[in-house]
Amino acid sequence: MRSRYQVKEPERAHFVTSTIVDWLPVFTTEACCDILVSSFDYCRKNKQLRLFAWVIMENHFHAIISAPFLSAVMSDLKKFTARSLIEQLDRERRRWLLDRLKSQRQTHKTRSQHQVWQEGFHPQAILDDAMMVQKLEYIHHNPLRRGWVTAPEHWRYSSAHEHLTASAPAIVCDAWR
Repeated sequence: MRSRYQVKEPERAHFVTSTIVDWLPVFTTEACCDILVSSFDYCRKNKQLRLFAWVIMENHFHAIISAPFLSAVMSDLKKFTARSLIEQLDRERRRWLLDRLKSQRQTHKTRSQHQVWQEGFHPQAILDDAMMVQKLEYIHHNPLRRGWVTAPEHWRYSSAHEHLTASAPAIVCDAWR
């Protein structure tokens, strides 16, 4: 089944969410999170991706992004990260997780033994500054709502971390305006 979610306003930034199949906890090690961060960085340098905000949780990520061909960029990002994550999970000997990802593979996926990502990425166009602020707060407060940190900027795998004094952010975002 193909995703019913489509980018309908390609000139706008979009709030996106991508989720690991079955909400499995893939992003629980630095190495797995760094794969996604590196992929964002690669897409920025090579695929015209603009990254305005992001957060990585244990089983999904949210971002506010734009690109001339956003659907293609997201497809490439998810394909690359899926392969890299499978290799990393194998190195980490997380066999139970690999087995679950294997059991989730959809039949039309013939090039892989595993299914890492759910179909689609749920793009929602950012229509104005007020919507941007609302989505930024939602993204940055995800780890806080989960009880993992006491302030959004304390979560390393989030664009909120950029605002922590003397931090070394995983990736620095593009300016919104």
